[in-house]
Amino acid sequence: MADNYLDRKMDEYFARRDDRAARRPAMTLDRLLLKNRSHRGYDAGFVVRGDQLRRIIEVNTRIPSARNQQVLRFRPVLADEAPALLPHIRLGGALPELHLPLPGTEPNAFIVVCSTVGESRYVDIDLGISAQSMLLKAVELGLNGICIAAFDKEKIADALALPLEPLLVLAIGKGAERIELTEIGENDSHDYYRDGHGVHHVPKLRIDDLIIR
Repeated sequence: MADNYLDRKMDEYFARRDDRAARRPAMTLDRLLLKNRSHRGYDAGFVVRGDQLRRIIEVNTRIPSARNQQVLRFRPVLADEAPALLPHIRLGGALPELHLPLPGTEPNAFIVVCSTVGESRYVDIDLGISAQSMLLKAVELGLNGICIAAFDKEKIADALALPLEPLLVLAIGKGAERIELTEIGENDSHDYYRDGHGVHHVPKLRIDDLIIR
C-alpha cells in the first residue's frame, strides 16, 4: 500500500515537471537574437564565473572560419582583473552625456579577442562570426554582453601582458537595462537613444528596406 502511494506520488511529480518543461518557451534562434542586445550597464552583484567564460569561448571550436585559418585567440578576464580594463574602454558613444557605464553598473568580466596574424578581411570575417556566436552563447547561459571596439589597444595589452594585439573586447555580465527594438524607415536616424524612463531604444530597419528589388 505504501509502495503504491509513493509510486503514485513520484509519477505525479514527474508528470508536473514534464508539463512545466513542455510549457517553457523553447530557446529558438529568434528568441536568442531578440535577447542578444548590447548592454552598457550590469548588475554589480552578479559575478561571472570562469567556467561561464570558458563555455562562451568554446563556441569557437564549432563555428566557421574563413579559409579555416582559426587564428583568433581569447583572453578571459574575471572580476579580479576587470578594474584594470575599465579605464581603457568606452561605451555608449552615441550618448556621451551619460558617461556610460553609470557608476555601479560596470561589467566585471571580459573576453579580449586577439589574432595570431595581422588583421585582414579574413580575420575580420572570423571576428564578426566569433563575436556574434559568443554573445548568443552568453544569452543562452542567461547572461548578456556587448562588443567593444572603442578601447585603447596598447593599454589593454599592457594591463593583461598580452603577447598578441587585441582586436575586440566583449563585456559579459548580467544586464541591468531595459532595451527595446524600434522599427524605423531607411531614411530615419539609426542612432540609439534613451527615453525619459531610461529605456534604451535601438532603431532597426524593416525587412522591406533590407531586400533589394
